[in-house]
Amino acid sequence: MSSAKGGFTPASVSLNALRAFEASARHLSFTKAAEELCVTQAAISHQVKALEERIGATLFRRTPKGLVLTDEGMALAPTLTDSFDRMTKLLEKFERGHMREVLTVGVVGTFAVGWLLPRLADFREKNPFVDLRMLTNNNKVDLAGESLDYAIRFGDGAWHGVEAERVIDAPFAPLCSPALAERLETPADLSGQVLLRSYRPQDWPEWAKAAGVEDQIDARGPLFDSSWVMVQAAIQREGVALAPPVMFERELVEGRLVQPFAIEVDVGAYYLTRLMTKPQTPSMKAFRDWLQAAR
Repeated sequence: MSSAKGGFTPASVSLNALRAFEASARHLSFTKAAEELCVTQAAISHQVKALEERIGATLFRRTPKGLVLTDEGMALAPTLTDSFDRMTKLLEKFERGHMREVLTVGVVGTFAVGWLLPRLADFREKNPFVDLRMLTNNNKVDLAGESLDYAIRFGDGAWHGVEAERVIDAPFAPLCSPALAERLETPADLSGQVLLRSYRPQDWPEWAKAAGVEDQIDARGPLFDSSWVMVQAAIQREGVALAPPVMFERELVEGRLVQPFAIEVDVGAYYLTRLMTKPQTPSMKAFRDWLQAAR
C-alpha cells in the first residue's frame, strides 16, 4: 500500500540519496558531504536532486553564499540525522557475529585493582558480546541512581532491596613496608607505630582483639576512603595498613609489601550485588557465571 500520492513509499527512496542529503544538510555543503562519504561532489548533487524529485519537494536553496535548507529540508534533516546515528550505534554493538550488550558494573577500587583488572582479558575473550563499562567507587554505591547492572562491594551482604552473592572471602591483616616489618616481632609492637585507617573504624579493634592486644593498640593514624590508596601509603613507609592480603598478592610477591603476622580477621567479604527488581540480562548472566568460575 502506498503512503503518499504517486505510489510513494519510504522503501522506494534510495538510502544513498538520504545519506547524501543528511550529510549535506549538516555541512550545508555538497563538497564537505562528498569528502565525508568518500564520493564526488557531482555524485552528492545528483543524489540530492534525485531525492528532491522522488519526494516532490525542494530541500535546498542554492544562494551565492552557499546552501540553505528549505522548510521541507529543515523538517527532514533532524529525523534523518537521528536515524543514522541510531543505526550506527546499533551496528557498533555487533562483534564476531554477536550483538554487543552493554554491562555497567560498579566496583570498589581495591577489588578492581587487586583482583578484577588482572583477569579482564579472560572475561573479554570468553564473552566478546559484552561491552563492559566499569565504574570504580569507595564502596558507597547507588545501584538505581547510577543505572548499574551490578555492583561489587565489600561488607556483610546485608543491603536493603539488594540481592547479594558472596564472591570472595577477604580477611584482613596488617600490611607494611619491608623496612617497617623488621621492627615488628609481635602484635604488641604495633602500639608504637602509625596505624593507617579506613572508613571502617571497627577493623583495627577487631584485629587487635583476634591478636589478643586490644588493650595495647590505638589506631589514630591518617584516615583513607580507599583501602588501595591506604596500602600504597603503607608501601611508602607511612605506617601500617589493615587490608585483605588477597587483594595485594602482586605487591606481596614482589616484596614491596609484607604481612608481618599470620593472624587474620574476617570483617566482611566481596559481594556481587544487584537490585532485586533488576531483570537479569544475558550479559549479566555471563558476568556472574564468569566471576563465580574465576574466583
